[in-house]
Amino acid sequence: MNVFRRHREHHRTDRSGWLRASVLGANDGIVSTASLLVGVAAAGADQQSIVLAGVAGLVAGAMSMAAGEYVSVHSQADTENADLSRERVELELDPAAEHRELTAIYVARGVEPELAARVARQLMARDALGAHARDELGITEALGARPLQASLASAVSFALGAGLPLVVTVATPMPSLIPGLAVSSLAFLALLGAVAARVGGADALAGALRVSLWGALAMAITAVAGALFGAVV
Repeated sequence: MNVFRRHREHHRTDRSGWLRASVLGANDGIVSTASLLVGVAAAGADQQSIVLAGVAGLVAGAMSMAAGEYVSVHSQADTENADLSRERVELELDPAAEHRELTAIYVARGVEPELAARVARQLMARDALGAHARDELGITEALGARPLQASLASAVSFALGAGLPLVVTVATPMPSLIPGLAVSSLAFLALLGAVAARVGGADALAGALRVSLWGALAMAITAVAGALFGAVV
């Protein structure tokens, strides 16, 4: 019997990359599109023009989110790769110094010096670059940058989020459009915040309130700006 067999555990850190991009995309989709629709409606546009603006905002926003996430996360990946390349060279040029560095890291974490040196030696014998990437640079497989995954998750979630207030706009009569959009979008945001918080292991109520507050502020400011623009024009 293997006494060192690992028991099954379910951690949430391996979700952080796609979860962050998905929540950010969906939140942006709801807030930006709902605010855009409310602002155009407050300016006095007809329903067809409001829907057209919403469709344009959905497409442009999804592409913008995809491009922004890809560039941002790719920059993180480039930084990680540069650090790994430098670490690889240092391991080739002075492995003894790298062993001392890894030992010092374990000692600082509370391991006895002799044991820390032995652990560092054994880990470096198996995978020196992996050990330094994890314990010196903080780069792990679960938290590593994945540009394409983040880009797709952000674009799809933005489109799905933006589609919700757009559907409400199509289905709601013009006299009730602004209050209907505001109430439904806040409900969507509260649900998104609660679900995202639960998936991430945080408090659902706090997540719902946090997202709803900023969504309400964005829609209110955009509505005022649209009304002022409509009055001037």
